[in-house]
Amino acid sequence: MQTRKEFMIRENRIKKGLKEGKSYIGTFAKITDPCVVEIFSYIGFDFVIVDNEHTQMNKESMVNLVRTAGNSDIVPTVRIKNNDPVEILQALDCGALGVQVPMTDTREIVQMVADSAKYAPLGNRGYSASHRAGAYGFMDATKYAQMANENTMVAVYCETRKAMENLEEMLKVDQVDIIFIGPFDLTQALGVIGQPRHPLVIEAIGEITKKTRAAGKAVGIIASDAPMTRQWLDMGIQYIALSSDQAMIGYAGRQFMRELGRK
Repeated sequence: MQTRKEFMIRENRIKKGLKEGKSYIGTFAKITDPCVVEIFSYIGFDFVIVDNEHTQMNKESMVNLVRTAGNSDIVPTVRIKNNDPVEILQALDCGALGVQVPMTDTREIVQMVADSAKYAPLGNRGYSASHRAGAYGFMDATKYAQMANENTMVAVYCETRKAMENLEEMLKVDQVDIIFIGPFDLTQALGVIGQPRHPLVIEAIGEITKKTRAAGKAVGIIASDAPMTRQWLDMGIQYIALSSDQAMIGYAGRQFMRELGRK
């Protein structure tokens, strides 16, 4: 008699590795064609952040990008469009292994994010085991909740003056894995908009990194190019989103035109 197949949640190797001090490089997916995620996996990116904040992506496209990531070693997370428990729930129910939540600048807001991303006893995420993340009900329901809590990665943002002021309190929320720095938003907060390499911004990033690492959590950030990525790695930042699909197309296209003497 054939035994029933045991379905398991994929291990989030990045969440585990960050705790071990390892560093990872990924990128943002803003284009809705799943081939983008496949190409990212062939390139060798460690993770992909499906961007629901700065795009007009619908939920069906989000699911398809996350599903495609499941066919490779690339770890899928979702940047949700706003700090809403339903947005967090739907991103995780579709099979994302983590969420990145913008506009988080107090301990209370960060606690709400953590609670929305975790099942009891760690949080109060709405429970269902019949969605895609739970193998549509084919997983053991109790084991599913336990594995989801173990493998779901939670990233909140530090991108405003208020967040910088409240960072020590935000870091006290246990279920947060990553403090993600928004350098371009910081340029606005620090009065040097559009200048991510300004000394004031670099100083702020260094201070955020120091406090976060001291609290035993990882730091994430955006990088526009390879030199900036190396700079962040040298500062102790472990989780770096290098560019995006749209920006890479623009970069490669401009380079080709320069080589042809057209620009």
